[in-house]
Amino acid sequence: MSSPLARLLRQLSAGFSNQHQAFENPPLYAHILVKFRPLPQLEPGSLLLEQSYAINPAAPYRIRVLRVEQRPDALIIHNQALHEEQRFWGAVDDAAKRAAITPADLRPLDGCAYVVQETADGFSGEVEPGCRCLVERKGATSYLVSSFELTGRGMRTIDRGHDPATHEQLWGSLAGPFEFERTEDYSHDLPAHWLGL
Repeated sequence: MSSPLARLLRQLSAGFSNQHQAFENPPLYAHILVKFRPLPQLEPGSLLLEQSYAINPAAPYRIRVLRVEQRPDALIIHNQALHEEQRFWGAVDDAAKRAAITPADLRPLDGCAYVVQETADGFSGEVEPGCRCLVERKGATSYLVSSFELTGRGMRTIDRGHDPATHEQLWGSLAGPFEFERTEDYSHDLPAHWLGL
């Protein structure tokens, strides 16, 4: 019987695309690719995340190293930025670049961890409470309100930025969540000891 941690890592270690949603409703949804790949050289549970527009996958607009941790009452996904992140653009599809990421390249993002619960067919999570996950966008600072639902078939996400003083929404989806379908499976890259095997 696998642990919730192992099940989450298996479901997350994949590539996702919202191509169907974007083609159905192009004014509201850009075509986005999201990929999570294990980084066996880092702490157990570490995954590289790259998020890019499908028209320019070589220049991701978000690149992070996530680390999944099991706590007694929940799973936590820690969020870490990369120093000089452009050095690692494309690493999600380049094994040598992925292998070059070291702990010294990581910078923790305070207040940006996701608190995750297991559901009937997968997992759901949201950014920890406290409005402390600050994001710079278009010259303004906002705090991130973000949640996701993950299943064996795909992932739904919604990200919004709010003004720290007024709590007014500054950016993010007005039309509802992004609907991603699973397009690739990278769970074979997970080290056996991370899964308790």
